[in-house]
Amino acid sequence: MPKIKRRYTEEFKQEAVKLALQSLSIDQVARDLGIPGATLHGWLGKLKQQPLVSSTQPTAIDAAALLTENRRLLKELAQLKEEKEILKKAAAYFAKEQK
Repeated sequence: MPKIKRRYTEEFKQEAVKLALQSLSIDQVARDLGIPGATLHGWLGKLKQQPLVSSTQPTAIDAAALLTENRRLLKELAQLKEEKEILKKAAAYFAKEQK
């Protein structure tokens, strides 16, 4: 059975990349959108190759570094949220024990 090559609009690609950058799992975003993971990884790869220009900084910013930093910060945020929940539960437990 021949593969059907699907075409995606630029708007769809941009939204998919935006979701992938905000998520911890690119493959999960691809599954949710019903597209192959390799396709989404390819779109992200193209983004990494494009230099970004900021209005406040005249030099090009390495997009790959921004993607890496964004992903690291999202993982750190998830870890801190989990630790916060554990501490809340521990505080409630110890407060109950002292009564």
